[in-house]
Amino acid sequence: MKTITILSGKGGVGKSSLAASLSVLLAEKNKIMAVDCDVDAANLALLLGVKNLSKKENISTNYKAFVNKKAERCKNIINNCVFSAISWDEKRQIPKINEFLCEGCGVCKLLCPEGITIKKVKNAIIGEAETDYGFPIVSGQLKMGESGSGNVVNIVKERAEKMAKKINADFLVVDSAPGIGCPVIASIRGSDYIIAVTEPTPVAFSALKRVLQVVEHFKISYGVVVNKWDINKPFTIKIEKYIKEKGASAIGRIPYSKDFIEAMVKMKPVIKVNHKYQNIFQEIAKKICL
Repeated sequence: MKTITILSGKGGVGKSSLAASLSVLLAEKNKIMAVDCDVDAANLALLLGVKNLSKKENISTNYKAFVNKKAERCKNIINNCVFSAISWDEKRQIPKINEFLCEGCGVCKLLCPEGITIKKVKNAIIGEAETDYGFPIVSGQLKMGESGSGNVVNIVKERAEKMAKKINADFLVVDSAPGIGCPVIASIRGSDYIIAVTEPTPVAFSALKRVLQVVEHFKISYGVVVNKWDINKPFTIKIEKYIKEKGASAIGRIPYSKDFIEAMVKMKPVIKVNHKYQNIFQEIAKKICL
């Protein structure tokens, strides 16, 4: 099984749209498994027409601190919380912990061992579904205000990999979060090939350079797709020249089109809304060096 991870340094450049269409295209001749590792804003399932995930379960990858009456003498923990998650409850004369700011680091427990309890919390939901295109998808969603997205991605990938082995999948297609943070690093881990998506703007190009540094750190082969390439053709050439100088490949250009908006509204991959994109994505698939 080969793992293809699709990422972008900047959000909104078309990463998930590419992941949806590429998954459908690969599934025509291969057994594949799709996994949405953008756990802060999971939408790959929606682009594949999945409205509800099945076999959903709450998972715990994070800890939080909780106070009890014995914490009444521990006012000092307020000034030692680097996340500013602790305040003083004047009415109860006891520390009060903001659950949305607490990271469960345990400093307050060290300072007030009898008055603080560190507990694991349910911070995410994971589920799966069968798409209309003949392959399953696993998706994770971090709960509102919670943290620990990198660990959630690890669990989502582990579940997807187990399911992929059961169906003897040829490809595991991973839709990563944008940026260079923990969920991206967790998504990249174990990948065989990276598709980096960008657009011809200075901000997106700058973000692409950052995320490619992460990819190169893990010594994984990659190719770059320029979405909306025709909105700034000279800048597209500049990006592709940069990629060539790095010894990598520019593996595709996708034109700007309102078809992508229509596809999102209809909850379909763009290749199912307008067949003219079939050839574009086929060319991208052929250039993936696995």
